[in-house]
Amino acid sequence: MKIKNALLSTAAATASLFAIGATAQAATVTVKAGDTVSQIALDHNTTVDAIQQANHLKDVNLILVGKQLEVNGDDSATTTTTTTTTQTSQPAATTQSSSQTTNQASQSQTSQSSQTQSSQTQTSTPAAKTTTQQSTSSTSNYSNNSSESAAKAWIANKESGGSYSARNGQYIGKYQLSASYLNGDYSAANQERVANNYVASRYGSWANAKSHWLANNWY
Repeated sequence: MKIKNALLSTAAATASLFAIGATAQAATVTVKAGDTVSQIALDHNTTVDAIQQANHLKDVNLILVGKQLEVNGDDSATTTTTTTTTQTSQPAATTQSSSQTTNQASQSQTSQSSQTQSSQTQTSTPAAKTTTQQSTSSTSNYSNNSSESAAKAWIANKESGGSYSARNGQYIGKYQLSASYLNGDYSAANQERVANNYVASRYGSWANAKSHWLANNWY
């Protein structure tokens, strides 16, 4: 008899625990103005049919304000899921933002490198051009100087044989200049200076003076 009573007591306790578990999963909701069964079901992670059966509702579209409805379900799972989803998505967003920042930095560096190379190329081109112009100018001047020197030496040879001391009446020296031009100074330096000034003012160059001499036998 004692064993039977003990077994009955154990069964009663087990049933009581199941009852407590079921009660813990149930919730009571007081209907407020604007509430609908579908919204209540959504908020508590259950279905409209489950609420209708639990509360023996004839019309799920008609619930009265202040009525208490039993709702089976646990909305804490929804909250937990939402929080986890949010936390999981944040690293992805951070990774995407970091990738975009890296790509932008790479594009900026590439653009700056291209601009720098273009600037260096543009800067070096005028320098090369200037060098070429200077070389051409130097060659031209050398050619002109050589031509002028040759014309000058040719005239000196025709006039005096290239002698600074040659005289022919009033004409004196290497270039047979008039004594009035030399103004009493018959030095070689003065003869060179006066001859250059005379040719420059009258012919513009020794080459032109030579051309005049060839045409007229004097300059």
